[in-house]
Amino acid sequence: MNELIILTIEHILNDNEKASIHPVILKSAKEMVLVDCGFPGFLSKIKESAMAQNVNINGLTKVVITHQDFDHVGSLAELKRAYPAIQILADIKEIPYINGEKEPIKVKKLREMLDSLPESQKEAMNAVLRLQSAYEPVDVDKTLNDHDIFPWCGNVEIISTPGHTDGHISLYLHEFKTLIAGDALFLQDGELVISRPMVTLDMEKAKKSVKKLLDYDIDKIVCYHGGVYEGDIKETLKKISMS
Repeated sequence: MNELIILTIEHILNDNEKASIHPVILKSAKEMVLVDCGFPGFLSKIKESAMAQNVNINGLTKVVITHQDFDHVGSLAELKRAYPAIQILADIKEIPYINGEKEPIKVKKLREMLDSLPESQKEAMNAVLRLQSAYEPVDVDKTLNDHDIFPWCGNVEIISTPGHTDGHISLYLHEFKTLIAGDALFLQDGELVISRPMVTLDMEKAKKSVKKLLDYDIDKIVCYHGGVYEGDIKETLKKISMS
């Protein structure tokens, strides 16, 4: 039986505000695929959240990364050490940042703008940079391409959704009519919204990516930040793409 398991992992932001992220596990007879893996040191949290839904991740076969941001890739090295046989998959544009050849784009921008920030914001930015420095680069085993379809969990289609980063991807689960949006979309106070300009490299590309999602029959959207949205998806995506 194919299973879609949505994890909820709580954590504390720099200002001591509670937040949560939502990695996803796709489970079938031959595969157990984790989509995104949280901040550095989050392997134990992933295990706990999975076990709370009676899932033991010792059967993990693959990790799919939606994009380079360290809240999505942070625990990759820890996962690879714990489960050496797992394959890591990502878009080719994200690979140099995941394997450490290049500094993540947003971290580089933060570093460049740090001196111009008011003192009240510098400590928060420094905290982000310190957290990023805990990331251990990992080699990617397989490159993902737009419209690749894999026989995991009743067929999973890779959708290139650039904007938040150049190589950002989302995943469409045909059997479940579910979109795993990564950071292409956020759920904020119950409302589906596009990724904020502050953390998005190209807003026009991001809107075009949302418009592209209209081609899919989606009943449910899993946002990494915010969780599950099941409202009027077609109409909401139209409004977001035209905003």
